[in-house]
Amino acid sequence: MVFPNPSRSYDAARSVIRFWGHDRSMESSFLVTADALLRIQPDLQPDEAGLLRAFDSNRELIHAAAARVYARGRKGSYQLNANDF
Repeated sequence: MVFPNPSRSYDAARSVIRFWGHDRSMESSFLVTADALLRIQPDLQPDEAGLLRAFDSNRELIHAAAARVYARGRKGSYQLNANDF
């Protein structure tokens, strides 16, 4: 799993940051919850800007966790929760 696309977006309805990864030609959607971001950066502001900053500051850690979650089994999308960190 690689993450060549630096794009990410905030989903206010679900309070998650969405990003994408690729396994060969297959693209998968990932969601990282606000609780997960609070676990890895407890001092973040829990608004859109704060969550996006926390994602950007911890991108390598998040991508590594996403790759581990992806390796557990293939499905359409993957959600990273606090216990994934």
